[in-house]
Amino acid sequence: MALTHEPTAPYHSAQDALRVLESVARHPAGADAAGLAREAGLDPGRLTALLRMLRREGYVEQTADGAWITGDTLRRLTSAHGHDRALREKLQQTLDRLRDSVGAAVYISRYEDGEVRVTQYAAGPGAPAVNEWVDFRSSAHATAVGKSLLTQLDHDARRDHLSRHRMARLTSRTITSDRLLLSRLESQPPTVPVLDLQEYAVGTVCAAVPITAGASVGCLAVSLPVERAHRLRRAADALNRHAAPVLLSLAL
Repeated sequence: MALTHEPTAPYHSAQDALRVLESVARHPAGADAAGLAREAGLDPGRLTALLRMLRREGYVEQTADGAWITGDTLRRLTSAHGHDRALREKLQQTLDRLRDSVGAAVYISRYEDGEVRVTQYAAGPGAPAVNEWVDFRSSAHATAVGKSLLTQLDHDARRDHLSRHRMARLTSRTITSDRLLLSRLESQPPTVPVLDLQEYAVGTVCAAVPITAGASVGCLAVSLPVERAHRLRRAADALNRHAAPVLLSLAL
């Protein structure tokens, strides 16, 4: 299974953050910002923004004398004992914060073993989750999540997926032509959110952005009731801007 496009901005932010964390880890007694910028090859402004994000996420801490050290969240995630639980808790905290920030339900989805899987989500009274009335595994052609994941596969992998899942018409807006869907997936720019405008369920609109690193295919998505559809693009753009912490957690 091959990817079809270059990694997007959140990927590069996560990679820069990983370099900073590696530099911090090399200095158990603490490292100053100037030394970290030099070791990570980052300009001071970029480093400041990354350190702010890393401190907010609990990956680094600042001592009383201003030095940067490894944070508690990073220690738990890099520990063999309890790693999976720590990762799930960390991702849930990040999703909850994103839900509150964008004012919509937020989802992490992965393409694993040839199937679409929504692995975690954050919803609430003011940010209702999508009603999964048709299994997401069999409706990739109609969902923002599914289409985002399919765009990240090569042509053969896309065709393989569609050959295993019949493209049922779920609403009047659902694409049921594999030729049309494949053409749209092929032309989808990686930096533009993939949309579902009532293709999966009447009354719900969704958008998804890729969070792919290496051979791992994933995406972040938001859903909104159709009466709030005017907020979808803004929510998706905000999600894309704040995707780096999710990618970073998955990479650790």
